[in-house]
Order: sequence, then structure tokens, then C-alpha cells
Amino acid sequence: MDLGLQGRWALVCAASKGLGRGCAQSLVAEGVNVVITARGAADLQATAEALRRLNPAVEVRAVVGDITTPEGRAAALAACPQVDILINNAGGPPPGDFRDWQREHWLAALEANMLTPIELIKATVDAMAARGFGRVVNITSAAVKAPIDILGLSNGARSGLTGFVAGLARQPGLAGRNVTINNLLPGAFDTERLQKNIAVGAAKSGMDVPQAAAKRSAAIPAQRFGTAEEFGAICAMLCSAQASYLSGQNILLDGGAYPGAF
Repeated sequence: MDLGLQGRWALVCAASKGLGRGCAQSLVAEGVNVVITARGAADLQATAEALRRLNPAVEVRAVVGDITTPEGRAAALAACPQVDILINNAGGPPPGDFRDWQREHWLAALEANMLTPIELIKATVDAMAARGFGRVVNITSAAVKAPIDILGLSNGARSGLTGFVAGLARQPGLAGRNVTINNLLPGAFDTERLQKNIAVGAAKSGMDVPQAAAKRSAAIPAQRFGTAEEFGAICAMLCSAQASYLSGQNILLDGGAYPGAF
């Protein structure tokens, strides 16, 4: 299926690896020009080269910087001729016990996982509406749907973003101008972050890492972890011309792990 995205421009945050890279890869395959950001220069440039090889017909621009800072956001936006598609993504805050967190930990989580996406949305959606096309996809977490006790920082910050988006996406000035805003909620995907979390859990439980990984994947009905490539494919679908009637939704991608009907 042609997703109708040929020649569009996308800003994909935290795209040097993991789910962000998966999204950039799928968009590039659909003929979308991309600006990708990350803090690590080496990984970002390697990803940019891989994307250029994937589709030499598109333009790929790499901007090294911290998207959670005003300077990082300004540099990323300046590199993108126009933002037709915005993929908000940032590393999640660390797990832990809320009794150990201080005010600065909460502020950092809110800055990265709530306020930064809101700032980027604010900077782009009105121009999208003026052009009559826009897609915003926020990569959040399955923990928004089913909170995890040790991920309190993530639960709180991402839930705040979810509540904000629920109202914004329904503004007639956006939805009525073909601008959609949706959230993608990943469960357990085979990323560097997941492997680190498994290693931490294994150390606490006394299991070795392969045992801990096998136990975690066995608890998922799909009996495996997701891949960045399949996550990216769903992201591209949400950005498609055909998805213009889908907005304000939370799309859970977790291999069936969430046990509820709603």
C-alpha cells in the first residue's frame, strides 16, 4: 500500500537506535525526508548513513543534540524545512522507588517525557494545520495503560502527556485541518533499554540474564519481544494519508500482554 507520504518531511527524535530508528527507517522507506536527532554523534551518523542507503532518493539530515533542551529543539527544528510529521521520543527515566526520588528527578522526567513533546507540538502543529496535513506520533509506554510500580517517574510524566494530547487532538482547528495526534505505547521491545532493565532485574533476582530474558518473554502471549522494525511500520501507518480519521488515540503494542478488554 502506498501511504501517500512521498516527499514529506519528518522530524524523528532520539532516532539513532531502538524504536526511534525503527520509525525513521519505515518513513524513509515510504519516501519521507527525515531529520533525525540524538545525543551520540557516532551512532547518529551511522544511522543516517544506513537510512541514506535504504532510500537514496530521500534527504536525511542528522542533528546531534539533546532534544530535551531549548537549544537541542531549536537546532532540530531549524534543520527541517517544514515538519509534516513529528515523532516525539526520548529515553525513559530510570526505574526505582519513589521514596528515593527528589524533586529534581521528577522535574527531569517531566522535562524529557512531557514538556519536551509539548514544546515540539506547539512549535509545529499550527503550520501543519495551515498546510492541511500533519501527523504527530508520541512514543510513550505501555506503562501509561498498565502502570508498573518501579516506573513511577515514567508513569507520571507520560500520563501527563497523554492527558494533554487527549484534549489537544480534538481541537477542530487541528483535527478539522487533517492534523492528527496519537500515542504509540510500546510494551517489551528488543532494545538496548529493555536489555539493561532485564540485566538489572536479573541481578536482583539472582538469575542470569538469558534466564531473566526468557522468563520475561514467556509472560507475553506472543512469546517474544517486539522488534523496532515492526514498531516503525505501525508508526508509518499512523502517519499515512489513510489514517486521517484516527486521532487522539493510544495504540498499545505489547504482543497481547495487557490483559484487559479496553
